[in-house]
Amino acid sequence: MTWETSAAEAEQPHLPENVDRAFLGHPKGLMILFLTEMWERFSYYGMRALLIFYLTQHFLFGREKAYLIYGAYTALVYVMPVLGGMLADRYLGARKAVTFGAILLVLGHLGMAFEGSPAVEAASGEIARDGFYLNIFYLSLALIIAGVGFLKANISTIVGALYAKGDRRRDAGFTIFYIGINVGAAGGAILAGWIGQTYGWAYGFGLAGIGMLFGLMVFLWGQPMLYGKAEPPAGSTLKEKSMIGLNKEWAIYLGSFVGVIVIWQLIQYQELVGQLLGVFGAITVLGILWFSFTKCSREERDQMIVALMLMIFSILFWALFEQAGSSLNLYTDEAVDRTMFGIDVPASVFQSINAIYIILLGPVFAALWMFLGKRNAEPSIPAKFGLALMQLGAGFLVLVVGANMAGDAKTGVIFIFLIYLLHTMGELCLSPVGLSAVTKLSVPRVVGLMMGSWFLASAAGNFVAGLIAQLTAGGEEAVSDPTIVIDVYSRVGWISVGVGVFLLLVTPLLKKMMHGVR
Repeated sequence: MTWETSAAEAEQPHLPENVDRAFLGHPKGLMILFLTEMWERFSYYGMRALLIFYLTQHFLFGREKAYLIYGAYTALVYVMPVLGGMLADRYLGARKAVTFGAILLVLGHLGMAFEGSPAVEAASGEIARDGFYLNIFYLSLALIIAGVGFLKANISTIVGALYAKGDRRRDAGFTIFYIGINVGAAGGAILAGWIGQTYGWAYGFGLAGIGMLFGLMVFLWGQPMLYGKAEPPAGSTLKEKSMIGLNKEWAIYLGSFVGVIVIWQLIQYQELVGQLLGVFGAITVLGILWFSFTKCSREERDQMIVALMLMIFSILFWALFEQAGSSLNLYTDEAVDRTMFGIDVPASVFQSINAIYIILLGPVFAALWMFLGKRNAEPSIPAKFGLALMQLGAGFLVLVVGANMAGDAKTGVIFIFLIYLLHTMGELCLSPVGLSAVTKLSVPRVVGLMMGSWFLASAAGNFVAGLIAQLTAGGEEAVSDPTIVIDVYSRVGWISVGVGVFLLLVTPLLKKMMHGVR
């Protein structure tokens, strides 16, 4: 994501020197939000690093089913922040929403630590799973999905609220916050991933849950440092009675637990998740097109269509990028020589590489865009999307080269570092500009709908990622054949490069349709 100061704000004078500068020259509330989000990402990415192994090695799901569960889970994680943000904006306020989301996350992550007995395969080939603990697992995923929905959408809102209009520290503050996100993501994958694969699932998931508990405790302790910037909106009716007799605040909490039950059911019927995403996606696209052609001027219509096209291209990007947690994670475990400095590094630990690269390369890309911008040479938004897809595809093709060089031996670990490097560079070309581009290109009166559509596109990409990962399974007779994975990666790599080249070729047309938006 990206955070920008408007031209009007940039022209404002600096705020007085007596403003809060207790945390690295920033409001001390930023420290609370930094630590809360760091621990939340620690828990989320620690669990995510283990999830595909837990599905295939503990519950003994076949690869195709495991990838589908993983895709449905990550898709729902991207849908729920839209609802969580709406409830916070209209009723709860960001502080209450983040607190409630953190509680749900603690419950969900700690629930993952109750693993029960491993599934066993009978002589007949049937898999016997402990139904009680399998339901705890699904319920834990549902709690995490709902918790992310309340927390993720709103904690960034609080960061922005800490800064008054004209405060030039805002962009730097979001940069510090973004570092916290990636420190947590890297730490969770390394520590929870290592412990979970080395000592047992319960220990890895339990550590992720403890991390989220730390985050909740920090946020509760530090709420006075937010100076009332995240309270319910003016005129909020939270204390009024609802139709069920409770006040509206408690009605929202109760309704959210009902929502958890609904998610609990959805996560068990993954195909239904895909169908619902398809229906909502089609309705959204048709609605945007109808609005663009009937309610907009020619200039507004062109800009809305470009925004819609960028969303569609982002689906392909995330569908391939999110192989990291599923098929690429298993390939790393089974077909890569993971020995480093005499240590056999668990595959889940490699999930930290992307976050580490972002910490290292994020400032480099920001400086590069500024350098090129001063010389009128910065790539346009569509060109950056094209470069992102080309680098994404190149990452897969580099891994294919490494696997072919290895022959019958295991792929060298350097190629895992290279695929993550190219994928991270692609992410830095697309992700930091995507939301910003949608807000710039959207008609102001429907910007909320367009932002929700961007998240819906991300959710669709994550679900499609599960479908693509299924292709690498090769059916139950060939689940361990790395050549199938490499064949799929070769095909999707060339497709991604080709689509990226196509996007670069049509960039002049898209720039013309953007009517000066940069």
